[in-house]
Formats: sequence, structure tokens, C-alpha cells
Amino acid sequence: MSITVYSKPACVQCTATTRSLDAKGVAYTVVDLTEDDDALRFVESLGYRQAPVVISGPDHWSGFRPDLIAAL
Repeated sequence: MSITVYSKPACVQCTATTRSLDAKGVAYTVVDLTEDDDALRFVESLGYRQAPVVISGPDHWSGFRPDLIAAL
């Protein structure tokens, strides 16, 4: 399963999310929303206005969600 974390610089919840994924040994790709306009439009099309946005297969969520990270 591919996991993508759409993030932005100096985002506390983004850092918490990637640290939790690292602690679990989960591989992921980070996309910086401040550098990728297409990625920003994509997460906005999903209805999100807050980073991070995590895409895990067909599932996705916004914000730091340790409960969902634990379920990966």
C-alpha cells in the first residue's frame, strides 16, 4: 500500500504525523503543498483545507490522527 503525506513547512501536525509513521516503520512519500500547485488542488478537491492530508490506498484523512496511523 502506498502512503502519501501532503504537508507544508513548519506544520506541527505534519511533523507529528511523519514522526509517528517513522516510529511505526511505515514507508511514505511527502509532498510539499507549498511547492506543488497540482497537489494543493488535489487535496482541496477532496475537501481538505488543513495539512497534513494523508492518503493511504482508498482512505484519506486530514490532521494528526494517531488512531488512524496505528491502524496502518
